[in-house]
Amino acid sequence: MTDTRQGVRPAGRQEAGQVVVVTGGTRGVGAGIARSFLAVGAHVVVCARRPPDSPVEVGGAAAEFRPLDLRDPEAARTFFADVAADHGRLDVLVNNAGGSPFGLLADASPARHAKIVELNLLAPLYASLAAYEVMRAQRPAGGSITMIGSVSGTRPSPGTGAYGAAKAGLENLARTMAVEWAPTVRVNTVVLGLARTESAHLHYGDEAGIAEVARTVPLGRLADPSDAGDACVFLASDGARYISGAALHLHGGGERPAFLDAASVNQ
Repeated sequence: MTDTRQGVRPAGRQEAGQVVVVTGGTRGVGAGIARSFLAVGAHVVVCARRPPDSPVEVGGAAAEFRPLDLRDPEAARTFFADVAADHGRLDVLVNNAGGSPFGLLADASPARHAKIVELNLLAPLYASLAAYEVMRAQRPAGGSITMIGSVSGTRPSPGTGAYGAAKAGLENLARTMAVEWAPTVRVNTVVLGLARTESAHLHYGDEAGIAEVARTVPLGRLADPSDAGDACVFLASDGARYISGAALHLHGGGERPAFLDAASVNQ
């Protein structure tokens, strides 16, 4: 499809053979995102400091793994230049890598908080800058960048305060990139809610605890990694060609307000 007003194809067209990078794509939500892109025929490159325990694959198609410490801006720049050189282009970046252990603000050192902010805010910035260097030269095709945000950045985040603050900053960063890098590169955020991954027990406890947490979600379950993956595929597709600077809230309806359960009048 061509934008007749500008005479260019909108950035982020989804088609078989697109080259997609998913940071932190070796496990959890990131692996789910990688599998969703593989399922639509994309060539997927996943990066992390360590290789996955088993290949990230679906239907016989496997993601390519390349090691990268995203906290190193020069390494990120080399990584994206090499991906583009080896595959001819770079169409999509999904900034998924991140996370945080549980810890109250006063119980962790300033250095610990700084590392969490570095991983969840500065690393996606470095990756996006490096990807943009490639994408802006791909006129008129350009590219698409999606940040994986969190509901922790939209409400109080006790136990993960630095993480929540970094995710709030990430969403703002995406909006600014969307303005500065338009129309060549579209930038959006998936604001992810509570998700069920192989490490869910570290946050929610055993199966009974996970079930209790799931009951607080209006849709009755935690997000599956494939839910995030399908949202990312959409945002990178031609169907989202006029979506940029947006935040897609993927949280199953949000969280039931505590006052409803505390009130004496039942619904």
